[in-house]
Amino acid sequence: MQNTKPSSKMFLDIVGELRLMIKAEGIKAGDKLPSERVLAERLQVGRSSVREALRSLELLGLIETRRGEGTYLADFKKHQLVEVLSTFVMQQPKSAMDVNDTRTIHEKAAIQTICADEHKRNLPVWEGLLMKLDEDGEVLREDIMREMIVATDNRLSLKIWFILKQYSKIPYEQKTKGKENDIVRALLNYLIDGSVMDALTSYDEWIEHIEGEERE
Repeated sequence: MQNTKPSSKMFLDIVGELRLMIKAEGIKAGDKLPSERVLAERLQVGRSSVREALRSLELLGLIETRRGEGTYLADFKKHQLVEVLSTFVMQQPKSAMDVNDTRTIHEKAAIQTICADEHKRNLPVWEGLLMKLDEDGEVLREDIMREMIVATDNRLSLKIWFILKQYSKIPYEQKTKGKENDIVRALLNYLIDGSVMDALTSYDEWIEHIEGEERE
């Protein structure tokens, strides 16, 4: 049975296989990549796992999807910093601590940036997330943090964060629940109020809660 849930290890495997395939077959910038179905068959994984890996690479600017045409290899030279970072992480599997520390730096910087800017604090997305918490009783963890990074208007930080998130042990693909909802609600309210120290404290509590959940 094929694994259809793209874990961090699966993501690494797929990206690594894609890189080897691109090199072995001499695929150059502008050349078309095989379809999701073909890649899933060749790599012996579920199509959803291939789709997640391709989506990640597209967000990094390493491939591009043309509607109705397929997926093409982008010009890697335009994304040297991102490529160096992704290559480092893939070749250094023991660097998990560095990855988590660097991810945390980006996330805290985003919180500080938002709290210091009235326009960013008043973005409707924060109220939207609070409303979702109240109505659904849960929200995707990744949605919260991604929106914070996006709100900084720093596209490079977003690309770097996306790479770090993929290799991080923090399960952002899960939804909030129970006590965690209260922590996240406090974080969002402090963000709206511009209370940077309280927001950072709530962030630390949130990450500690998630890490504790993983250890149980």
